[in-house]
Amino acid sequence: MRRLSLVVYDLILLLIVDILILGVYPSREVGIPFADMVIHCLISVFCIFVSRCVARVYNQVWRYGDTAAYIRLLIADTVAFVGFFLLNTVLPMEKIEFIRIFSIVAFNLLLTLTIRLLYHYLYEYINMHPDSAGVVGKLFSLVARVPVGESVPKASESDKNRRIRIAVVGAGSVGVMLVREMMMNPRFAYIPCCFIDIDRAKVGRQIAGIPILSSEEATVEKLASLSIQEIVFALPKSTPELKKALYDHYKQTGCKLKVYDFPTMQTAGGGKRHLREFDIEELLFREPVAFERGMTDAYYKDKVVLITGGGGSIGSELCRQIAKMQPKRLIILDICENGAYDIQQELRIAYGGALDLQVEIVSICDREGMEQVFLRHRPDIIVHAAAHKHVPLMEHNCVEAVKNNVFGTLNVVNLCEKFNVSRFMMVSTDKAVNPTNVMGATKRMCEMIVLAHSRSGSSVVYSATRFGNVLGSAGSVIPLFKRQIMNGGPITLTDKRIIRYFMTIPEASQLVLKSGAMAKNGELFVLDMGKPVRILELAENMIRLSGYEPYEDIGIIETGLRPGEKLYEELLIRTEELRKTDDSMIFIEKDAPLTPAQIEEKMTILREAVATNDDNAVRDALKRTVPTYFSPEEVNRTAADTEEMKEAFGGKVQVGV
Repeated sequence: MRRLSLVVYDLILLLIVDILILGVYPSREVGIPFADMVIHCLISVFCIFVSRCVARVYNQVWRYGDTAAYIRLLIADTVAFVGFFLLNTVLPMEKIEFIRIFSIVAFNLLLTLTIRLLYHYLYEYINMHPDSAGVVGKLFSLVARVPVGESVPKASESDKNRRIRIAVVGAGSVGVMLVREMMMNPRFAYIPCCFIDIDRAKVGRQIAGIPILSSEEATVEKLASLSIQEIVFALPKSTPELKKALYDHYKQTGCKLKVYDFPTMQTAGGGKRHLREFDIEELLFREPVAFERGMTDAYYKDKVVLITGGGGSIGSELCRQIAKMQPKRLIILDICENGAYDIQQELRIAYGGALDLQVEIVSICDREGMEQVFLRHRPDIIVHAAAHKHVPLMEHNCVEAVKNNVFGTLNVVNLCEKFNVSRFMMVSTDKAVNPTNVMGATKRMCEMIVLAHSRSGSSVVYSATRFGNVLGSAGSVIPLFKRQIMNGGPITLTDKRIIRYFMTIPEASQLVLKSGAMAKNGELFVLDMGKPVRILELAENMIRLSGYEPYEDIGIIETGLRPGEKLYEELLIRTEELRKTDDSMIFIEKDAPLTPAQIEEKMTILREAVATNDDNAVRDALKRTVPTYFSPEEVNRTAADTEEMKEAFGGKVQVGV
């Protein structure tokens, strides 16, 4: 019906033009015979409507009409003019002049364009100023129902009252698209009030009646005077540095900060939203890591891959990544049945029978159980992610930490050699660098075990990959902060000076797999984690993302450093100690491996300590076997002089423990 009403309107308009040009304004003393005038009217109708239908002019929703739509209409009517002229020439009837044919098509096109453009801009104006429509808006909605084939949606009073006043950062094509989309539908929950842009050529001008302010003009006071409630970033190509500067500037306004996901959005309150809050990952303000998957995918394809700790945060993502690479078989091994079950169900839904997926519930400390797993599946590649990783808990469970992390890893390494596994890759941590806690010391011991076995003469290719914190992993600060904010606060920090390196789980997992695939034997890979992040700043930003003000709505309190906790983690990338690889994100640490005999000496010391079942004895044994193991007090006392703290605090930091 809507298309039909548009066709009827155009027909009436064309007939009026035909009558005026053919009948009311004859070009000769004797007018055109009525019969011939009717024939010419029918020919004009035929030519114009056939060409418009072929060009799909009536498929266009004209309230969203863009330049391409108007060009399509122009081309269609040009073709109609040519057809009209040819038929007038060849058909046996009274001929009319060229100028008369041109005038019929041209005036009809002019009126058609005028009405459509008028509708388009009046529609935008009324939706931008819903309270000023009045009689004009009602009259317009009645008249415009016919020409565009669509009635104008009406915003209810409740819609008007809850519409949110926003400022759009970025007056480029994406920002303009966002604003036009809002203007075209009164049911959108937002009213754009101003643009903010750093382009001096745009500042002071208007787009669709909306002023463009410079970032200097868009002060807290100015935005408050405009009653701005939310600020939307429409900057898809901005650099991380620019985005961080803008975020830091506008978070002081007290407005909610959001991101516009090009190219579509929906109203607040229903369905998937593309006008959204910042993701936690975006608060790292760095370029996402781009991966060339070709070589990596090819390496894991048609291999039997076993992932220890496959139900954990990192392990489950490793499973997802491996599943994409078409392995011959994927084995998820974990002591925790819940995590293993969750990733198993996820992968079964995603891949069905296309993925040979097996789950083994067994502890890596169980030598006999692990041997049965190796015997059943004969894995080609081991990705070793199983470990106790929670720093404070391991400080009070030293015996279990050494049993699981050290001797569990030793079990897996020995089985790799017994069953001629082609490759062993261990997931390590930045806490193994000059460790100040039991967990870090055990992981450093694991690194030494792996690197020593690379010199054992076996066919196994050994490697370890070390990286920092991953966003959202189990036991990390992100889930903790989210829970505390949901509960109304306060957020608890052990120390407001703490800094950490962060990477997303998919980024870390892909880099682990890539480094493992490029390993030759005995490499200790370290990943470029970017710049360190102040945990206090992360907490403040998370509070703002949740719609609250830090210290006013949600408090932040210090609880004191936990046992074994450092103010900072070691800077992973030290060019004088690292060797570059073909990937700019992956480096190799120049670490001289021990001999298998030296490792066995250390294992003997640790076995004797574990046999006492005494945490203090185990801690002392770790200090004897891991020479770089220091107390956190020693490290934190000199933290202010480290490169990491200076970079995070701009060279100004006071540390005293």
